Amino acid sequence: MAMTKRFQPAKLAAALLITGGLMATPVSLVSAAGGGGGGGGAAPSASGPQYDPAEEYREGVAAYNAGDFDQAASHFKRVTRVARRNGEAHYLLGASYMQAGKPKRARKPLENAVKYSPDRIEAKRDLALAYIQLERIEDAREMLAELNALNANCGGSCADQAVLTQSVAAVEKAMGGEAQASLGPSLKEFADLSANDALYYQAVSAINRDEHEEGLRYLRKAALAFGPHPDILTYQGFANRKLGRFDAAQSYYDRALNVAPNHLGALEYYGELKVERGDISGAKANLAKLDAICDFGCFEAEELRTWIVKAQS
Repeated sequence: MAMTKRFQPAKLAAALLITGGLMATPVSLVSAAGGGGGGGGAAPSASGPQYDPAEEYREGVAAYNAGDFDQAASHFKRVTRVARRNGEAHYLLGASYMQAGKPKRARKPLENAVKYSPDRIEAKRDLALAYIQLERIEDAREMLAELNALNANCGGSCADQAVLTQSVAAVEKAMGGEAQASLGPSLKEFADLSANDALYYQAVSAINRDEHEEGLRYLRKAALAFGPHPDILTYQGFANRKLGRFDAAQSYYDRALNVAPNHLGALEYYGELKVERGDISGAKANLAKLDAICDFGCFEAEELRTWIVKAQS
């Protein structure tokens, strides 16, 4: 079934317009732990960490900017415990270890960063540098080959050209024996909340112009600024879905709902993806969750209901 619809920024951005920033409405795993029916938080006996990943991420960025890399690593490690597939948190955990001179500890989170955020060039670069410091030269060569392939596909004109050129050069110098510390991310720019919100709205604008690749580039920057925020994850799912990358879209929707099980936008759009994939029963399950959450009805439930009805007509 071919159905198209523009992303509805009002649904996900309304809170931003009211509060003035994504980070002003952090996601709490404690309050979200009840799941589908909108019940209370986790019981006292519930096992596992109960961290607010958005707040932990923000504190990690602040510690990283202050040069306290051990403290930054502690915060990012907590984020990865509750948002296990968040590539940005794994990347910043690895980068913090690299900046602290601990490449052995950095290796695994950087490998996870490449796994969960395969489009983050800086993670591939820093993983290659970690491999070199650990004398895993063949692994470093494989990562350099990936960077060179991306550089070739870029053709000298893509939006990531500068970081690709710099990353390839840094790894090649390190491979040649030149001392090369982790370059790490530049997080100073994320100190300005309004500038971070601008990245988010630039992504919205690009997506609503059907420029989904451009939107994903802005979302990648916003994700590094905000961490595992369900609004951003839902946008990433939506843009990938419109590009026909259904597996990637599903992964982002899953991550959004892992952080915020009652997130209306993620439930609706994930349900629409299920309709597109022919999984009507799965879409109905999402609709049932929305109906349970929205006591007096909500736009998201009605939209998904319309998709299901049209698919069955």
